[in-house]
Amino acid sequence: MTGPGRAGAGVTARYGRRMKPIRLLLVDDDPLVRAGLSFMLGGAEDIEIVGEAGDGSEVAALVGEVRPDVVLMDIRMPTMDGLAATEELRKRPDAPEVVVLTTFHADEQVLRALRAGAAGFVLKDTAPAEIVSAVRAVAAGEPVLSPTVTQQLISQVAGGGPELDRKRRALGRLDALGEREREVAVAVGRGASNADIAAELYLSVATVKAHVSRILTKLDLNNRVQIALLVHDAGLLNEG
Repeated sequence: MTGPGRAGAGVTARYGRRMKPIRLLLVDDDPLVRAGLSFMLGGAEDIEIVGEAGDGSEVAALVGEVRPDVVLMDIRMPTMDGLAATEELRKRPDAPEVVVLTTFHADEQVLRALRAGAAGFVLKDTAPAEIVSAVRAVAAGEPVLSPTVTQQLISQVAGGGPELDRKRRALGRLDALGEREREVAVAVGRGASNADIAAELYLSVATVKAHVSRILTKLDLNNRVQIALLVHDAGLLNEG
């Protein structure tokens, strides 16, 4: 499989070239899956496999040892699943980015992993070049799941509107935002890009980026996916 290293060159350029390779930790309880991922991702010139784990219980110590930039994390593992491992990792001040590895598009555990701070998810049958692209994207600070797809996932798993208690909690958290920040947050929840939000609210793209950064800081969130989840929970996606 020679595709990822060469075919992904354009993707690397899109996210900017790093001085050092992306340090990647693979976590899956199936040795064959880990071997396949290692072969696939190891072919990319800008990715270095720094470790492998067969269970979530091994992740915290291994992360402290090898210091990965990104963890590719299976969800279903026997002792500690990927959800618990992700929640544990994202509490660290130096937390690596986490990409969830799953066999299902719509899965309650995927949704919970995103709420815990995972930067997105990829399916196990995803094309090799797309998995490489996902690793590069999260290493550059970009989620690999758009807010629009997040909404579809929520709809499929939850089957409708947010629960009342969750809605109240979400609205309470969003009260910390100013009026303009709230408008930006709702737009992010609808899946709008920074450029789209700038045009809609008559702002510069730089100002939108600043608002998004302040929203993440005020609400103690990791990424735009979590903003979208919170806005959905609050029932604000019908706001214009």
